[in-house]
Amino acid sequence: MTQFAQTSAVSPLARYRLLSPKAAVRVSPICLGSLNFGKAWSQNMGASCLDREKSFEILDAWFAAGGNYIDTANGYQSGESEQCLGEWIKDRGIRDQLVISTKFGMQFHPDAAKSPIRVNFAGDHKKSMRLSLKSSLERLGTDYVDILYVHFWDYTTSIEELMQSLGELVRSGKVLYLGVSDTPAWIVAKANSYARHHGLPEFVIYQGLWSLICRDFEREIIPMCKAEGMAIAPYGVLGQGKFKTKAEIEQRAASNEPMRSFWNSTAQSPEQERISAVLEQIAEEVGARSLGSVAVAYHLQKHPYVFPHIGARTTEQLQDSIAAASLVLTPAHIKALESVVEFKRGFPYDQFGTNPHETNVVDAWMLKQSGHEYDFVQNSKPIQAVTEKTAVQIAGK
Repeated sequence: MTQFAQTSAVSPLARYRLLSPKAAVRVSPICLGSLNFGKAWSQNMGASCLDREKSFEILDAWFAAGGNYIDTANGYQSGESEQCLGEWIKDRGIRDQLVISTKFGMQFHPDAAKSPIRVNFAGDHKKSMRLSLKSSLERLGTDYVDILYVHFWDYTTSIEELMQSLGELVRSGKVLYLGVSDTPAWIVAKANSYARHHGLPEFVIYQGLWSLICRDFEREIIPMCKAEGMAIAPYGVLGQGKFKTKAEIEQRAASNEPMRSFWNSTAQSPEQERISAVLEQIAEEVGARSLGSVAVAYHLQKHPYVFPHIGARTTEQLQDSIAAASLVLTPAHIKALESVVEFKRGFPYDQFGTNPHETNVVDAWMLKQSGHEYDFVQNSKPIQAVTEKTAVQIAGK
């Protein structure tokens, strides 16, 4: 039997974690998003789009740092993202070392341009699912994907059709785990309940928009994920490119490079500017590489089983995000970040209270009526960041 010597992690990425309570596959604590691998969407994304050479540079740096978790989708860059990723994997010969997630549901098909009837090339139904996965496997150059996401809820496919069809793909070995993205919490909970009662695989991870400026995710999605034993894969954690210092904004203006996101090229909003200022202050206090490092660290330290999805145009940006996994933020830092933009949970939470197992605070008036004090067992907490000092302690050196 081969016994490999214990090696020190080359970076925080190389300290691997279980994906979720229901999926024991081991992944790096941050996921590399590949939305910008390709040039097909240059009109919307501008300089964020990378050609094959620059995409390979980012991927090589990611893998060298210990990153094994990469996300894509059938329609990203009109298929160029999957194609680029597949070519890199084949060239490096490392498929089984990686955990690859892709998605179906977007309007995309390799022959769409010459197909007058494209009505079944999108959506969550069985035909769209099969066509999409077939194309994804071909572009990725593999016979299986580790995670297949439902990209968004189409409001037309039944839960029965969706979960039965996904179950067939898992049984075929072409898909190992199921994920869901951009879908109402009640749909996901109902789908998982159906799967459990019919001996089918459940969704084990949820991907959606979550950032300091958009915290709607915390209202229903995160509690649902915890209740369902699902991992959390937030995108947009860097404010979709809008969390920048004043110096960075001025530098972009001087180089005639406007700030861009997928949807627009507008400047910072007042809220984004205020968040950036607090991020900059905390970055100075903790010695972070950038604002982005602090923003990613915030998400890693909020809840367990959180795997922020990050994109990068340069290896420097990539290293900034990787460094987040070794940053330690205090409760005061978290409070300062969350105080910039008010977040209202809304009904019923604002009127009837929140979960004391999360806060250890009784704000539910029906519990307060008794006049007694309570202590509650707290829900699980996120893995603490491993700094150089704690890494030495863990290694017993």
